Amino acid sequence: MAKKLEITLDRSLIGRPEDQRVTVRTLGLRKVNHTIVKDDNPAIRGMVNKVPHLVSVKELDE
Repeated sequence: MAKKLEITLDRSLIGRPEDQRVTVRTLGLRKVNHTIVKDDNPAIRGMVNKVPHLVSVKELDE
């Protein structure tokens, strides 16, 4: 398992259900193409798995 995840918001939140919007905001993503780096843990993986159609994930070995 990677130690870090690089998460990028690829698609807009316009017209998405409120629970998906909240999940993306909780991850810390604000605008399209905004990228964040988070520790790889089950909570973050769960959030990413809830909105896989909106984000792209890259594993970093740091």
